Amino acid sequence: MNLFKLSWKYLTFRPLATGLNVLLLALGLAIITVLLLMQEQLEKKMNQDAEGIDLVVGAKGSPLQLILSGVYHIDFPTGNISLSEAQNLTRNRLVKNAIPMALGDNYQGFRIVGTNLDYLELYQVEFNSGGSWTKPFEVVLGSEVATKLGVKVGDEFLGSHGISEGSHDHDANYFHVTGVLAPKGTVVDRLILTSIESVWLTHEEEHEEDEEVEHQELASSEITLHGLPKSDEPKEITNLLIQYRNPMAAIQLPRLVNSRTNMQAASPSFEMSRLFELLGVGISLLRGLAFVLIGISGLGIFIALYNSLKERKYDLAILRAIGGARIQLLQLIFLEGFVLTLLGALLGIILGHSFLALLVSQNQSGVMVSIQPWLMIKSELWVVLYALAVGILASVIPAFAAYQTSIAKQLTKA
Repeated sequence: MNLFKLSWKYLTFRPLATGLNVLLLALGLAIITVLLLMQEQLEKKMNQDAEGIDLVVGAKGSPLQLILSGVYHIDFPTGNISLSEAQNLTRNRLVKNAIPMALGDNYQGFRIVGTNLDYLELYQVEFNSGGSWTKPFEVVLGSEVATKLGVKVGDEFLGSHGISEGSHDHDANYFHVTGVLAPKGTVVDRLILTSIESVWLTHEEEHEEDEEVEHQELASSEITLHGLPKSDEPKEITNLLIQYRNPMAAIQLPRLVNSRTNMQAASPSFEMSRLFELLGVGISLLRGLAFVLIGISGLGIFIALYNSLKERKYDLAILRAIGGARIQLLQLIFLEGFVLTLLGALLGIILGHSFLALLVSQNQSGVMVSIQPWLMIKSELWVVLYALAVGILASVIPAFAAYQTSIAKQLTKA
């Protein structure tokens, strides 16, 4: 007796009821799958992007906004800070290293970030082709930028004003691509990197835009402590990425910046912990909803098996009469519950990955782009096992009812 073939025939005999139970279970599992994939990958990528950055210093405002714009480049900056004030901070004995950043432009939605070569060292990047910039208006492209825009070493382009796409172009100077970075799986993959001088020169007064800018080598005399550019004129940068010299700096430096300067200091680890804590409430609610759907689907499977059992007691009695053992009837009902939940689990995982792929495709920039929707994680195996456990549990009562089927009683009724 082929129990699997027989159980499949019973399930397909009522396609609507079977399909509804499978779909209900699949929806619950799809929600859990999306949450697991996003939570694991986002936390991992957030930690990768913030690795080596102890403190972000920028204009006063929202600390979380400062972190999101300065480290992850997914929000608007809180404003600019004075270069001279930033230079004074870098001279503090508690600062080991400070990486300056200047934002304000984009190219087709990808941010142009003015910084120094320490930023490349921070993320330990490698070049697929070309090398780093040596003059103003030379840029290095992240791998994602080069791939999506089809730009390569030697190409030129005009930047646009503002962080987001759609602003007017700066038509005075072209950016020249000198290098393309290898994929790193970090925030640098979606950035266009150049010197801070490039950003400053781009935003000079309009009467200077028609004048030719002389591209000279960035000599060491133009660099001050910790790699900040030197300028005799009042200049501004967007923020500083700071590394502590010792553990004591974590206590003293943020308090010093926030209380004694016009700047603001925010810790990436602290702010992201707060963010995930806030998001965790919503994630818990969605996860709870998903488990409710799975519980309802388990109840639906139980009702479907129990009702079908009452309708086919005569068939089960015939199976017993032609030589079927009680244990085989038990196995038959358990197999039906197992097949139902297995189909629901597989469909749920496919739906979850497909929905996440749709979300990623709708986001051309930002942290969502770096999520891999078809990446399988270990947690999904536990989701499948949980679904199978629900199916088996829902099959217990119908299975033992089938086990106790009386041949004489059922055939006499017939």
